[in-house]
Amino acid sequence: MTQALIAFAVMLALTFMRMPIAFAMGVVGLAGTALMKGWSPALAMATEVTYETGFNYLFSVVPLFILMGTFVSRAGMAEELYAACYAFIGHRRGGLAMATIGACGGFGAICGSSLATAATMSQVAMPSMRRFGYSPALGAGSIAAGGTLGILIPPSTVMVIYGILTNTSIGKLFAAGVLPGLVGIAFYMGAVQWTTWRDPKAGPPGERVPWKERLATLRGIGPFLGMAALLALLVRLDVLLANDAMVLGALGTIALAFIYRGVISVVALFTLVMGGIYGGVFTPTEAAGVGAAGAFAFALARRKLTWKVLYNVLMESGRTTSMLFVILIGAMIFANYINYTTMPDDLRTFVHQFEIRPIVVIAAICMIYIALGCVLESISMILLTVPVFYPLVQHLGYDLVWFGIIVVVVTEISLITPPVGMNVFVLRTLLPDVPTRTVFRGVLPFIVADFFRLALLVGVPAISLVLPKYMG
Repeated sequence: MTQALIAFAVMLALTFMRMPIAFAMGVVGLAGTALMKGWSPALAMATEVTYETGFNYLFSVVPLFILMGTFVSRAGMAEELYAACYAFIGHRRGGLAMATIGACGGFGAICGSSLATAATMSQVAMPSMRRFGYSPALGAGSIAAGGTLGILIPPSTVMVIYGILTNTSIGKLFAAGVLPGLVGIAFYMGAVQWTTWRDPKAGPPGERVPWKERLATLRGIGPFLGMAALLALLVRLDVLLANDAMVLGALGTIALAFIYRGVISVVALFTLVMGGIYGGVFTPTEAAGVGAAGAFAFALARRKLTWKVLYNVLMESGRTTSMLFVILIGAMIFANYINYTTMPDDLRTFVHQFEIRPIVVIAAICMIYIALGCVLESISMILLTVPVFYPLVQHLGYDLVWFGIIVVVVTEISLITPPVGMNVFVLRTLLPDVPTRTVFRGVLPFIVADFFRLALLVGVPAISLVLPKYMG
């Protein structure tokens, strides 16, 4: 245990000295292994980790989902989502902020990245909120908090990494994230309501949109529901197999997305990816490839894709993937060293020795994540801690799918907590006229809402586990 704690302390010290987190983890893990087993085994371990990480078939899902999210960002779907949400609730007090939350949830369902969601919505939603006199704190806070939904509502690269680290079904993790994501949207909208109740001037109502224009934003939903009902009836009457109906439904939904614009495009891509996984038609890796192809087709159909844009999309996806894999390799080297020490066994012994209740252990793990989130970037935090905590959680009898949702939720909190709230600094870059302290002040009600949501998900595991039970 002592060796592991010293390694964590040295790694954090190197991080505070501005060494990149990937190199800090890799250096400490390599040096620690060398001190325990010698330099030859340590170098062999580092070489093996690098090779296996780069050539692991399961990890191919990560760049594909990143590519899908990048295409989606360029296809203009965020604007369509925001327009639909604004049409229905923008005329209410705080309605523009609530529309932003709803659009972030929808965009996260086809993007999978928190930072990309926050960056995109800052350009889409902030001009409208400024035009209606919204408080900069509420405007920036709702975008930063709404952006965190991108890693909870599937597909999510964070869930993919967690699933690979813990050998947990990625499909079940995706299914488990749907209801907690909807709960998160509801809690965030409640935070907006509370903020505007305290200060009505912070979120004045927008313009009321006529019902005809509201329904126009939902064009294609009617035919989609009709098609879904028809396919369900054919399956029930044994005319079609369930898998065949899923494929036909996906193809039909894609066709509707090319005919109609607006929310149906989001529904189409989400149905294509999640419906295929949930119905057992294809694996998460195959779903990532299909989703990337679908996002490419949508961007092409909307005439948003030129050769220059395609080059930028591929370069951006390549840079993000490279950064993520370097962090992943460093974390795996560090995790291997931690596993060589007695820390995992010592944690289990500690829990049994003092007869600590399992729920208290989960609460302590959540607090550790929240504390680490104040100083570490989210992906690095997950890669650093999950290999240490998940054997203990599994030993206590908890479902690893449920624990994965808890990990993602506390990671969401870390994205908006000071001093290293990544979403906050993304907004600070894109909205230079909004001070950092103003953004942090704006996210405070959403952080409180997150704590209530975390308590609900810990206390009622069925919210996370009900959908995975029906996986195909």
